[in-house]
Amino acid sequence: MPPKKKTNAVKRKAASESQSDNEATVQSASKKTKVSRDSLEPAFATNGQPTNKVLPVHISFPPRIAGTVRLSTWNICSLASASKKGFKFYVEAEDPDILVLTETKVNEVPVDPFLTTRFPHCTWAISSKKTYSGTAVLSKHKPLSVDTKLPGHPDPSSVKGRIVTVEFPGCYIVATYVTNAGQGLKTLKEKNTWNEHFTTYIRDLDKKKPVIWMGDLNVAPTAIDLANPKSNWNKTPGYTKDETEAFQNILDPPESAAGVGKFVDVWRQNHPEDKHYTYFSYRFNCRTKGLGWRLDMFVVSERLVEKVKMCEIRSDIYGASDHVPVVMEIESDIVTGN
Repeated sequence: MPPKKKTNAVKRKAASESQSDNEATVQSASKKTKVSRDSLEPAFATNGQPTNKVLPVHISFPPRIAGTVRLSTWNICSLASASKKGFKFYVEAEDPDILVLTETKVNEVPVDPFLTTRFPHCTWAISSKKTYSGTAVLSKHKPLSVDTKLPGHPDPSSVKGRIVTVEFPGCYIVATYVTNAGQGLKTLKEKNTWNEHFTTYIRDLDKKKPVIWMGDLNVAPTAIDLANPKSNWNKTPGYTKDETEAFQNILDPPESAAGVGKFVDVWRQNHPEDKHYTYFSYRFNCRTKGLGWRLDMFVVSERLVEKVKMCEIRSDIYGASDHVPVVMEIESDIVTGN
């Protein structure tokens, strides 16, 4: 998600490379809103999403649809921090078959019986920078192969911690914490390099098996995917011409890319008009106002769409991170082969 501007008033994160990539600049909110201790925040923002700032006391979800596996993706903005704010309560309630975590900020593979007992097959991609980036795929099902590289990228160190590919009998799952275009778009060139090589990579995988791409994709694909599109357009990372066109070219390849398969942004296809978001900055009372960005998503090979049975944003799971999880259920044979 886009980085926030430096401020002396907010000390949750330093304005440096060690901070989250995903601190959005909310152009329309120039001042903090003061809320009386006696006043109650509305239950829902104007866009229809809840406004809670901590996880609910009781978390429960409908049982999974018969014959499906459940996949969840969540930018946790530091495993250590999220674990103190209810992370495990969500995981226990959701009980996904495959859990993708982004922005883990771990420096070594965690030793946590809660996770290893629940997910026997864990892959942690760890950044070479301390407490930075990090992507993990935690699975109940054993993959056929695992990779943490982006082939062809000229700077492998910049990719480290940002991608995990796991192969199953019926698909590839590609988990990403996509690189950020940086404050003032200072690293947009590096983002374009990522997009160039990632586009080639996901297309090559799709020629072998269908692909499920999930994680923090660090792009708001269209104006409906962020609260203030006009003021952020071509100024804020995640919503520039280069980034949105690169994403669109994966979904619907240009004519020049003959023989290349299409992809589908699953949640958006199922919710064509909803202005729901997966990231709300801790600043400017954004959660209460419904000022957010949709950056976390599931993108699948077009031929998999009919096998997807559910895809939802877990909008009330806010507070352990400044993101909320997204979940998808798909026919189980795609993962298990049975």
